[in-house]
Amino acid sequence: MSVAIRGDIIHFTANPFTTNEEQSLQIFESGMLIIEEGRIRQVGFASDLEHLLPPDNVVHDYSGHLILPGFIDTHLHYPQTDVIASYGKQLLEWLQTYTFPCEGRFDDPEYAENVADFFLDELLRNGTTTAQVMSTSHQQSAELFFQKSLARNLRMITGKTMMDRNAPDYLLDTPDSGYEQSLELIERWHGRNRLSYAVSPRFAVTSGEEQLKRTAELMEFRPGLYLQTHLSENRDEIKLVAELFPWSKNYLDVYDHFGLVRERATFAHSIHLPEENYRLLSEKDAAISFCPTSNLFIGSGLFDFDSTIRHNVSLGMGTDIGGGTSFSMLKTLGEAYKVLQLREQTLSPLKAFYLVTLGGAEALCLDDKIGSFQPGKEADFVVLNTNATPLIQRRMEMSDSLIDKLFILMTMGDDRSIEATFIMGNRQYEKTS
Repeated sequence: MSVAIRGDIIHFTANPFTTNEEQSLQIFESGMLIIEEGRIRQVGFASDLEHLLPPDNVVHDYSGHLILPGFIDTHLHYPQTDVIASYGKQLLEWLQTYTFPCEGRFDDPEYAENVADFFLDELLRNGTTTAQVMSTSHQQSAELFFQKSLARNLRMITGKTMMDRNAPDYLLDTPDSGYEQSLELIERWHGRNRLSYAVSPRFAVTSGEEQLKRTAELMEFRPGLYLQTHLSENRDEIKLVAELFPWSKNYLDVYDHFGLVRERATFAHSIHLPEENYRLLSEKDAAISFCPTSNLFIGSGLFDFDSTIRHNVSLGMGTDIGGGTSFSMLKTLGEAYKVLQLREQTLSPLKAFYLVTLGGAEALCLDDKIGSFQPGKEADFVVLNTNATPLIQRRMEMSDSLIDKLFILMTMGDDRSIEATFIMGNRQYEKTS
């Protein structure tokens, strides 16, 4: 059976940072998606496609709403769901005070299962259909996350967090146990249905040289493995890394020394980078995840967007739950705009929505599968209500262009703006009130 979706359809076909912004996307007002077996068959104007629909076709009519590819979150922590909005600490103290004690609770499978269910439901409620997610050092935390993602048919990336020092004993693994547990998870989950494995050393503070060496060995085990970690988030963190690795030239050099700066590697935050780091990340086809709500909330600093773009570094957006304060990619884009204003830089609405759709897919090397409505791609998408609140509706009435409407959504929108979320053509979330 085929499924048709009506609405005002927007998707990117090119990178607006390297092509004319308005030529980088397709817009179909009163458009239609035709979906077969979970994949896009055709996209265009409804008036051109209606005659192609078979008699038994299911039609979801969202006329007057915007339909975009599902949002892609390139960095967040599902075990930190319950420490969102924890008061008054910067990174290193925040980890010790809030994060590590909360992550310790994931030795209880019932608690881990409960958080995973809530977390994935919250992503869908916010229009996020793909995410790269940190688990805890407990093998079962990644196992349960994969199970729950599989049950929802989601395209998700995660892995057991590896950390063998500078954390409470109840969270530590060893280079050998971290390797073996990760290997078991890779064999069981990587490439299964829509799931991928990310080898996940937390950061250089909590992974010693032997563990980083074993991390590189894991990356060679299967094609298409991901690597996720943190880089240059906080100035005290950077100083500590220099003390722990006195031979290193800088923070990124630690990872590069062990062969971890590479394609499918994502370095979250990357706020305080010397110029040569941008060049290296670009040369090695590694990606950065820009996490503005977390960077502001924990007081880490202001991301240098212009340097990242100038050096052609792959870039995605991240909510960084729970240092980040919202699952909403709309709110994340709004905070990104404000961060860049403080740096006398800017983020246009088209570039912003590219980063959470096709751009995020490109950063995760998934643009052949998701991120746009090209025929053959997986039908993950979000339906946006442009009148979700009285204030948004009033502001929209003053708008005379699509670009302005997108800017209103990214500065005023949140979970209330999500009308529905579809996974492989099936509606998995719909707003009820």
